[in-house]
Amino acid sequence: MPELPEVETVKRGLAPTMEGALLVRAELRRPDLRFPFPENFAAAVSGRRILALSRRAKYLMIDLEGGDVIVAHLGMSGSFRIEAGTQPVAPGGFHHPRGKDEKHDHVIFHLDGGSGQTRVIYNDPRRFGFMDLARRDTIAEHAFFRDLGEEPTGNALDAVYLAARFAGKSQPLKTALLDQRTIAGLGNIYVCEALWRSGLSPNRAAGTLVDKRGRPKRALFALVEAIRAVIADAITAGGSSLRDHIQADGSLGYFQHAFSVYDREGEACRKPDCGGTVARIVQAGRSTFHCPRCQK
Repeated sequence: MPELPEVETVKRGLAPTMEGALLVRAELRRPDLRFPFPENFAAAVSGRRILALSRRAKYLMIDLEGGDVIVAHLGMSGSFRIEAGTQPVAPGGFHHPRGKDEKHDHVIFHLDGGSGQTRVIYNDPRRFGFMDLARRDTIAEHAFFRDLGEEPTGNALDAVYLAARFAGKSQPLKTALLDQRTIAGLGNIYVCEALWRSGLSPNRAAGTLVDKRGRPKRALFALVEAIRAVIADAITAGGSSLRDHIQADGSLGYFQHAFSVYDREGEACRKPDCGGTVARIVQAGRSTFHCPRCQK
């Protein structure tokens, strides 16, 4: 499933085309994706100007004039592409073959950006994605957002914040970091990478990073820096193109080529002089990749 960097990449890819454009018509080619579309969804968003695109956790948000927000989730195989006329815009180079079977084009936003007609097409073979409509002034109380923690890209995520949530917890560190109520949008891939960068074991109890006074230990400061760095690197690289994810212009992200531990079971640890071997374990039903020698 696409993680935060992938959704951020999609947002940045769509923004130049969508922001400021008139959403002339929303075309729905089926009544539902993972969930049914909101009642009268197409009519409600058609004829509205798009004010801004943003992201919260793994959700893409499209702000419309009048205060409504289209909330979109890519699910496992959802992607957007931009077409002007009959041609994709800046199609890019595909790292993996990708079919463009129109039977999976479920939503088409027909736009007028002032210099001609453009279509933004949502394609989703597995239909695990979804779209909803919310009000901007109450979106913090929306079911998707009300329990989310701090963003890993924002200044609010620091060692003091995590110490308050980890204090006294015997929960494994990997599991604690995946709790979206603590950090919004941080997923399995980048937790594995951040733990490797900070030299921390995924099995270590979260509470061991906090001292008896509730203050963060040095290792927690290192973890926060690693989280920030790995997310920034992945966004810069254009998101990770695992299986189905693609960028809005049709090109693929490539941060997977820089993975240090994720999906590298049995390979040598990339830390100089470590000599360890990447291992895979299962935690809460998810694969965890780590180096047992250098991650403590």
